[in-house]
Amino acid sequence: MSEPFPISSPNLKAFERARLSRDARFDGLFFIAISSTGIYCRPVCPAPTAKRENVNFFVTAAAAEAAGFRPCLRCRPELAPGNDAWQRGDHVVTGALKLIEGGLLQDQPVEELARRVGVGARQLRRLFVERLGAPPIDVHTTRRLLFAKQLLTETRMPVTDVAMASGFGSLRRFNAAFAQANRIPPRELRRHPHAGSDDSLSLRVSYRPPYDFASLLTFLRGRALPGIEVVDAESYSRVFGPPESPGWLTLSAWPNGEHALRLQLHCPKPAQMLAVVTRIRRMFDLDADPQAINDGLTTTPHLRPMLRKRPGLRLPGSWDGFEVAVRAILGQQVSVAAARTLASRIVQRYGAPLQVAVAPGLERLFPTPELLADADLRALGITTARAESIRSVARAALDGRVDFRVEQSLDEFVERWIALPGIGEWTAHYMAMRALSHPDAFPAADLILRRAASRSDEMLSTKALTTLAEAWRPWRAYAVMHLWRSMSEPAMSPRPSRQGAIA
Repeated sequence: MSEPFPISSPNLKAFERARLSRDARFDGLFFIAISSTGIYCRPVCPAPTAKRENVNFFVTAAAAEAAGFRPCLRCRPELAPGNDAWQRGDHVVTGALKLIEGGLLQDQPVEELARRVGVGARQLRRLFVERLGAPPIDVHTTRRLLFAKQLLTETRMPVTDVAMASGFGSLRRFNAAFAQANRIPPRELRRHPHAGSDDSLSLRVSYRPPYDFASLLTFLRGRALPGIEVVDAESYSRVFGPPESPGWLTLSAWPNGEHALRLQLHCPKPAQMLAVVTRIRRMFDLDADPQAINDGLTTTPHLRPMLRKRPGLRLPGSWDGFEVAVRAILGQQVSVAAARTLASRIVQRYGAPLQVAVAPGLERLFPTPELLADADLRALGITTARAESIRSVARAALDGRVDFRVEQSLDEFVERWIALPGIGEWTAHYMAMRALSHPDAFPAADLILRRAASRSDEMLSTKALTTLAEAWRPWRAYAVMHLWRSMSEPAMSPRPSRQGAIA
């Protein structure tokens, strides 16, 4: 086995304390490899504590596997939440990791990955080994194999379908890669402790506590589009395309208090599954580190009561970027309910109806840019200016002037979007917060934010709020959610605003 990826001494001490305490707040932030057994584990592994002299620490599962360790069958590293610390900021490694999660290496070589983030392939490999302990292809392969391990353990999917779902085009290559990483062939993991009785799959998607799932559902429930989404106090359901063979999913709390959500997935095409799970993890902010977020925001006295009240508040992401863009335009200067009504009209007029029945309440898909590029939206009660903005956005999305590429920086994203008519910085930052799940997006012109952040009866100016929020970087979007939530409490009913927590 090779030497473990080097970790600084302060982190080493913290990791050792977390290992001994089995602190769930550290789950997924590092992995523990035991030299005497050749196995690597999560910090929450219930196995007997190993002697310190036999312990190595790795910052990623890929680094542990690259060093020759195999995943533990008891704590199951495939269930660990991700570490979003590697995906913050605008470093090339950040962009490359997001592209890997988006599946770029599935069909493209590392050279294309390097080109997309603006460096050479050799430099990218060096950066990955320095920061993550493994080259890009190993990170990609470990991700696929851990997903396959979860499917083999928790579902009845045929091994061939598992291979396809985890991104292997060849069963032979899958069997070889899996056996090399796990020291056992895939069929030995054919157990079904959580397998469903129908054609759906029930998977655990873990998070790092605390996690305020109820607040996320509240936010999404007020904006749910009939026909596309069904949201109640306990779950979120959604349909996704294509209309001739749609899939659908339901997300709810995992029973028995486990730090996970239950994803019930009906996915006709196995090859789509990993992308769907990745999208759900981003949409529900499952890889966030609440301790790091709260530590970064607690320096502001005004935010401390909010952080104490809701320490697990997360960013509500979105399923589709174009959908968020349309809804953000509709939400300008109107209430949440009014924006939802207008969006529902667009769905009913232009959304593609499903050609097969799925679940109750799920019957349409959100219209594509092609359908809205020349749509007559004024007939739906949408103002002329907003109708033209939506058409302009649809055309810009079609010709590539704007997009939702995960590797782009926040500044680049905002700059490109505000060049379009009807898109200001508020709208662009709101889209970055919802569509990109960018932790530092900040719609500073928002009137509710300016009122909620003020320590007096006088509303802050946009400039004053922007200055104040410098202390919240890189977590400004989380501060937004806390401030919005504080103004939605029953005891505090904000006056109607031109731009607020809408869309």
